[in-house]
Amino acid sequence: MTVAKPLPALWLISDARNDGALERALARLPASSGFVFRHYHCHPKARRRRFDALAAIARDHDHRVILSGDADLAIEWGADGIYGPPGKLGKRNGLLRLAAVHDADEIALANRAGVDAMFLSPVFPTRSHPGKGCLGIALFRELAARAESPVIALGGMNAERARDLHWPRWAAIDGLSA
Repeated sequence: MTVAKPLPALWLISDARNDGALERALARLPASSGFVFRHYHCHPKARRRRFDALAAIARDHDHRVILSGDADLAIEWGADGIYGPPGKLGKRNGLLRLAAVHDADEIALANRAGVDAMFLSPVFPTRSHPGKGCLGIALFRELAARAESPVIALGGMNAERARDLHWPRWAAIDGLSA
């Protein structure tokens, strides 16, 4: 019998602005971390090539590789799971299903969908959404308490903020690739 790998505590999220640092960042992550490949800015063929290159590095370090996209594409590309809005993750299909959530309504939707984990954001101010509000620690904890699956803190996260938050799982774009 195969034992399922545990859900990673630390996650690196790809973005156009951290693309040049991803190889180094993936190699520096602790073994068995997670990597969410988004790269929405790429043409489909270039996106696939970049995914393949980064997934190879991630797998060399025993990281979970998650694709932002649909399940059919994730299976075709050999990803371990999919990432996206809870209403677009589909049914169970052997892939990890990781939902991006921002409020109580999306958490309720993710709960109904039975996702494997939720990325709740933005906890702190981020470069991704300059000038936009953030949850802050108190609201993050209140919303996370509603989740029926593990919650991964995202948004303005880095090692120092993760310590301040006292949360077991967190993810970053800039905070892990700078």
